[in-house]
Amino acid sequence: MPELPEVETVRRTLTQLVNGKTIEKVTVLWPKMIKKPEEPEQFCDALRGQTIHNVDRRGKFLKFILDDFCLVSHLRMEGRYGLYDKDEPYDKHTHVLFTFTDDSELRYRDVRKFGTMHLFKKGEEEDSLPLSQLGPEPFSQEFTLTYLEEKLSRTNRKIKVALLDQTNVVGLGNIYVDEALFRAGIYPERESNTLTKKEIKKLHHEIIQTLNEAVEKGGSTIRSYVNTQGEIGMFQLQLFVYGQNGKACQKCGTEIEKTVVGGRGTHYCPKCQKKKRKV
Repeated sequence: MPELPEVETVRRTLTQLVNGKTIEKVTVLWPKMIKKPEEPEQFCDALRGQTIHNVDRRGKFLKFILDDFCLVSHLRMEGRYGLYDKDEPYDKHTHVLFTFTDDSELRYRDVRKFGTMHLFKKGEEEDSLPLSQLGPEPFSQEFTLTYLEEKLSRTNRKIKVALLDQTNVVGLGNIYVDEALFRAGIYPERESNTLTKKEIKKLHHEIIQTLNEAVEKGGSTIRSYVNTQGEIGMFQLQLFVYGQNGKACQKCGTEIEKTVVGGRGTHYCPKCQKKKRKV
């Protein structure tokens, strides 16, 4: 599933491709993808004649800002947007088409059909699911060291599970939680409320630093991720632990191990991320 860096890369690309374009019509080929309104016909009717003014991001969600509406889109596992000529043929995995007045067409393609779209009146998108319960952005002023300390001190959940919880902080997924925990030297199964202030300070820094570096590299290409222009991300060349099980740790030479934490495959270095007893 694309995480914050990948979605941010898609957002930046889409901004260049579709800002200022006016929607002539919308074609929905897989109705289950449209979650709000319930009737896809209402979705299509509402978007007709709307101009895209900007593409924003909230966590792992894209927000298309239109004249009167905000379209909230989640890519899920393999969703992709691409800009095409409207007369160009599309394949069976293309499920939503936004035809513009300039004869170009933004297409949403999703092999697994897990992606979702919600349409809200502009300004109301943060008041309802799926955005209303999201935590702060990791690059925002709200994501302070004090905030993270308070959140982690209140739970005995494993630290990896706590960081994957989008109500605590948005945008972090399996890849970047593993990487941030490695950089911070924290064992992924540590109970959150056992971390010291020094460890949380290091973790806070590494979350932001890891995501910043990944955004600069266009995200990580794991399995099938590419951006809107078909380009792969390059941060996977800098991964220390994710997907590196069986290989030597780049810092100490110990073999990277893989386990399961909270139902998610988890990669770590047993020497750099030592287990610690609860204090």
